[in-house]
Amino acid sequence: MKKEEKQVIIDNLTEQVKSHKHLYVSDISGLDAVATQDLRRACFKAGVKLIQVKNTLLKVALDGLEANYEELYGSLTGSSAVLLSDTGNVPAKLIKEFRKAHEKPVLKAAYVEESVYVGEGQLESLVQLKSKDELLGDIILLLQSPIQKLISSLESGKNTVTGVLKTLEDRA
Repeated sequence: MKKEEKQVIIDNLTEQVKSHKHLYVSDISGLDAVATQDLRRACFKAGVKLIQVKNTLLKVALDGLEANYEELYGSLTGSSAVLLSDTGNVPAKLIKEFRKAHEKPVLKAAYVEESVYVGEGQLESLVQLKSKDELLGDIILLLQSPIQKLISSLESGKNTVTGVLKTLEDRA
């Protein structure tokens, strides 16, 4: 491959990584063509971009970005596939679900929410991570709860006051 061709690939890869918030590096070697196609379909349905890359080109592309990906470099050995997503836990859930029927993909490392996770043992932690939208929803729910209780109490109190006034009116 010529130097110019490599630079085009690196630039393209850099742009793709830049346009997604979360990056997973996995090993999909050993999957047959049918399984690989199934994985690509599952990624497409989940909104995850799957790219088979050369480790050296990925490392050069990551070096050109602002974020610090150095902790991932140790995982860039053997065959690597990159999964890019805007939601942090979606690729982890996809990998876990796909592995119910296949041995791979194996998680090598991930860059999620500005943190680095290295090794297959981190997959369950990544699955459990909540996305930013899920966390905001939880916060809103927590903030609404006391207000809803207050409104409920005021409404039930209104009925009690109305009943007392009605009883006093009937006596008069």
